[in-house]
Amino acid sequence: MQHEILTPPAAPNRVPVVLDTDTANEIDDQFAVVHALLSQDRLQLEAIYATLFTREGNTPAEGVAESEAEIHRLLERLRVDPAGRVLRGADRFLTDDRPTVSNAASDDLIRRALKPRVGRLWVAAIGALTNVASALNQAPEIAERICIVWLGGQAQHAVDAREFNLYQDPVAARAVFDSGVPLVHIPCYGAASHLLTSTAELDAYVRPHGAIGEYLCDIFRDHDEQYPGRSKEIWDLSATGYLIDDDWAPRRSVGRPTLSDDMRWIAPPDDAPLGPFAEAHYVKRNPIFSDLFSKLAEFDRGERAAGFAP
Repeated sequence: MQHEILTPPAAPNRVPVVLDTDTANEIDDQFAVVHALLSQDRLQLEAIYATLFTREGNTPAEGVAESEAEIHRLLERLRVDPAGRVLRGADRFLTDDRPTVSNAASDDLIRRALKPRVGRLWVAAIGALTNVASALNQAPEIAERICIVWLGGQAQHAVDAREFNLYQDPVAARAVFDSGVPLVHIPCYGAASHLLTSTAELDAYVRPHGAIGEYLCDIFRDHDEQYPGRSKEIWDLSATGYLIDDDWAPRRSVGRPTLSDDMRWIAPPDDAPLGPFAEAHYVKRNPIFSDLFSKLAEFDRGERAAGFAP
């Protein structure tokens, strides 16, 4: 049963999914959003939720607004109508005294989770878990209706769990892990860290493919100082990759940990049931990037055939 819960529907069935993303925080979310939108043959992407973040002095409210604006920039370049598909999430992180924050994304997740459907709604979370935890805390019954894939934190064997998506809102991460909701955890270092690429590779296989290709290459190039041999992780492609083909993120069933106040994983007792929880121990870089590159090329061919591209 656990294996069935944590495995997306087999192709050619489509995976019903919502994507929860702090899109303007860095540059990897943009690649994952594009990957999901270009994978409609496999993913039934029902909604995209903008997630908050704080960095370089911005407030959480500013972060979620920036994420929402970045989603719209991506949709515009892909000629996708955003109407009803993009929802803004919480403008504050959770606290022990405030386990829910009213927001459109969490409300939408609850509504979609409770809607009659065959199988579960998948939640691909690639930022802080604020929106997802807020929905679970407000409507705990949705834990029986969804399955979460979360890119964030570190593996259980790491010295501590600390990582950006986790330490932005540890209260939310703790709530999701403690809820019992079916969860596939993709740690950063040792798993998603395999998703390295470079300016040279992107210039060869992404830049030629229209406005969206140029945009992805430009934000990658401008994010960090460039030098020979420079590469960077596109962490968030691990979540979309897993949903497209779960073989691309091999995982093992392990006991569900709890998160301590100092952000360390506390392992469950040896005799504790495993429950619907798995941890990815590796991410296959080559097929994921190959899939993204081929879909960008296919999209560009369609644009040119329709007379949109120069």
